[in-house]
Amino acid sequence: VLSGCGVYDGTEIHEASAILVHLSRGGAEVQMYAPDVPQMHVIDHSKGQPADAESRNVLVESARIARGKIASLAKLTTADHDAVIFPGGFGAAKNLSTFAVDGKDCKVNKEVERVLKDFHKAGKPIGLCCISPVLAAKVLSGAEVTVGHEEEEGGKWPYAGTAGAIKELGGKHCVKEAVFSLTPFYEAHVDTKNKVVTTPAFMCETALHHIFDGIGAMVKHVLKLTGK
Repeated sequence: VLSGCGVYDGTEIHEASAILVHLSRGGAEVQMYAPDVPQMHVIDHSKGQPADAESRNVLVESARIARGKIASLAKLTTADHDAVIFPGGFGAAKNLSTFAVDGKDCKVNKEVERVLKDFHKAGKPIGLCCISPVLAAKVLSGAEVTVGHEEEEGGKWPYAGTAGAIKELGGKHCVKEAVFSLTPFYEAHVDTKNKVVTTPAFMCETALHHIFDGIGAMVKHVLKLTGK
């Protein structure tokens, strides 16, 4: 499920690409979706500033990543899929929800909320990375997720405050690394009860290959949880 195209106002492109590579390697068939709604705003990524005169549609922009093969999120059903995965990027906090503006009091897009609840009810796995775990924390009360560490640690974890927000949303935050540790994989957290799998990705200032491998761990666990 995509949220636009570009880290500051949509889907983080490297995360989406990494997910697609790992899903392909795992032999999964993939369909991409996005809500057919206006973006919260448009960011000029060369300046990091809003482009006030512009407006864009989340589905249309997401089609750039999907190479045109994308459908409205309203068409996504559990009957047609074994799992659902949400990349990060500020679009998850701006277009899939209002978390970027409202924090713990945020609202989640009605179709995103429906999809999360439907997959949870069906016992089908949900994968999320970077900032997108806030969606599960908001919609699935008590879900265990990770956005990495809970302290900034000199700028290594610049968005560490999100961990506190997850707790305020009703979720349980679990500290995980973005790089290789003593575990067999780059770290992803698996909430086995709720079948929610999360990994920090770009919440950490680290090398791109660490982020790629962490996303790979998340995808691997999601595929394993499908039982196929």
